[in-house]
Amino acid sequence: MEFLIILLVIVGLIAMYVASTYNKLIQRRNMTQDQWAQVDVFLKRRADLIPNLVETVKGYASHEKETFDAVITARNRVVSAPSAEAEMQANGELTATLGRLFALAEAYPDLKANTNFLDLQANLKETEDKISYARQFYNDAVLQYRNLMQVFPSNIVASMFKFENMPFFEATENEKVAPQVKF
Repeated sequence: MEFLIILLVIVGLIAMYVASTYNKLIQRRNMTQDQWAQVDVFLKRRADLIPNLVETVKGYASHEKETFDAVITARNRVVSAPSAEAEMQANGELTATLGRLFALAEAYPDLKANTNFLDLQANLKETEDKISYARQFYNDAVLQYRNLMQVFPSNIVASMFKFENMPFFEATENEKVAPQVKF
């Protein structure tokens, strides 16, 4: 009888540990999804600002069609990305093309003094800063989630319930290279 009580206590403790770990994994997974949603909000804001910025610059540099097309194409890839990973990749391309657009603006002094352009540029810079912070928070949440999934003994619970890794938001090769604009 005493053995049965000890066995029930051990099984109960294991069940409580599994339930507790399962709940932590769910909370961390939800936190990473929430942080990705925060990144997504700022990426959407940036995507909404870009057409206005391009139209403003077009009035001053109408012969720079290739740069405008590249920015709009990159923006459209971000908006239509089917997954978080694809959106991360598309955002790297967009960042690089935006760099080309701002470098292009340097060649047009009248454009740099245009209040619409300055306002859009300031909004875009503010949004880029928020994206950077949101990416950092997202990656921190992913790190906590991955750590919980991979450390012993919670990795056993994670594999039992088939928890999957979340991707880190990493800089693409395009983002690591400074944009070059030649006139």
